Amino acid sequence: MTSRIGEPIRNMVIVGGGTAGWMTAAAMARMASTELSVTLIESEEIGTVGVGEATIPPLMDFNGLLGIDENEFVRETQATFKLGIEFVNWGREGDRYIHPFGVYGKNVHGVKFHNVWLRDRQLAGQPVEPDQIGDYCLSVVAARGGRFMRPTTSDPNAVLSSLRYAFHFDAGLYARYLRKYADQGGIKRVEGRIEHVDQDGETGFITGVKLSDGRTISGDFFVDCSGFRSMLLGDKLGVPFRSWQHWLPCDRAFAVPCAGTANPTPYTRATAGTAGWRWRIPLQHRIGNGHVFSSAHIDEERAVSELLDGLDGPPTAEPRLLRFTAGRRERSWEKNCVAIGLSGGFLEPLESTSIHLIQSGIFKLMGLFPDQGFDQVEIDKYNSFLTEEYDRIRDFIILHYYATERTDSDFWNDCRTMNIPDTLAEKIAIWSGKARVFREPLDLFTEDSWIAVLLGQRIVPQSYDPLVRGFDIDESKRFLTSTRDIIGKTAHAMPTHEQFLARHCRAQPIDARPVNATAPV
Repeated sequence: MTSRIGEPIRNMVIVGGGTAGWMTAAAMARMASTELSVTLIESEEIGTVGVGEATIPPLMDFNGLLGIDENEFVRETQATFKLGIEFVNWGREGDRYIHPFGVYGKNVHGVKFHNVWLRDRQLAGQPVEPDQIGDYCLSVVAARGGRFMRPTTSDPNAVLSSLRYAFHFDAGLYARYLRKYADQGGIKRVEGRIEHVDQDGETGFITGVKLSDGRTISGDFFVDCSGFRSMLLGDKLGVPFRSWQHWLPCDRAFAVPCAGTANPTPYTRATAGTAGWRWRIPLQHRIGNGHVFSSAHIDEERAVSELLDGLDGPPTAEPRLLRFTAGRRERSWEKNCVAIGLSGGFLEPLESTSIHLIQSGIFKLMGLFPDQGFDQVEIDKYNSFLTEEYDRIRDFIILHYYATERTDSDFWNDCRTMNIPDTLAEKIAIWSGKARVFREPLDLFTEDSWIAVLLGQRIVPQSYDPLVRGFDIDESKRFLTSTRDIIGKTAHAMPTHEQFLARHCRAQPIDARPVNATAPV
């Protein structure tokens, strides 16, 4: 076969719309050259999952790449701001803590802040309770008070510069927003249902897809955004799926919206139940709710009943059941096909990572965009990046289930006593000695994120960094008091979340939008 190294990709085909498809299309519209044609195929007959309405801060990098105005984006997607996630009933029933996007305090002479705080608690003979360290994080204190404003960028030493945030938004509206962006960038959309995938008899490369109306869409490079079906990577190319259900037993979710509240909270809530957990995601026009559960530990009738009983207001639609298995494909890129989103893997939305994994896959694809030679070394590098990122996120999510003292159900007994991955076991062991936590190169979550969950779920280290012993005790106490006070005053001076939305990015009510803005995608 003649080498095609150096010959550019001319026809790229994205199979599937939804958040994954239109994020990919929008990114390609930004980077595509005149010699590259991009076609997205989707069918209005096929629904999208669309439960990932809570995000994490890296989404701002994606929106920034596209040059999106943030206030416009918030208005168009009925979004609210998110300072973190509140976890309720995870360590023990009655516990609650916030995993913030910001940082705890300020490091002292190279020593992490939490070590100074831990020594103060131990010297005072006081127990470490969930979320106590949150008093030293602006994101936590602001979230508790329902307050929000954007961080300052002019003074890196200002307390307000430590604030980090993300968004809650309507995933369907975000897909439509990106579709408009992609349309303006020259991306071609084809409506149709795929009935067959063609392959080259010699190489096994995908050459085209045939639609139910007889049309064939040919391409050099294919992006599989077909969701759980994994039509190209899984079904056609046969890349195996690696299940993580032995660590993450939840395999069902009911999702239902309900009427919103006048003052949406600037954080997501994840409330643990007897066989899973419930999410609460406040938008401007409604609240998104769901119950992620293990079908081996609770039946569907009881699961949906627990969800409906916990709503803030009347449901505005019928509950929708989703079935899934946690895990990933052994490879995200095979031959001339790369999977983005659910077609490559799934991790439950406990830490709002689904949309991030879409974004990460897109960014890494842009960094390793192929020519028609499809260099295997580059494909292997892409796969290694995605594999490690999935595995690191997996460990962080497993931590929430494993680090519990709950004994009230078989579900929690199974989670508390399971064998965990060696990578997570090592992380916990290092922390449990002297409160040390290290961020791996491809670890999405920061050291402060690990500290939030470890302390929030009562894994208290035996000691702390020995270097703290060299700090004057009284001076450390004054430092802690000052830090807590200035964070509290800064949060109190911020506008409420509702005031900020009203002032900068209030969305129109859904029923006041133009008809064509609500057409299905």
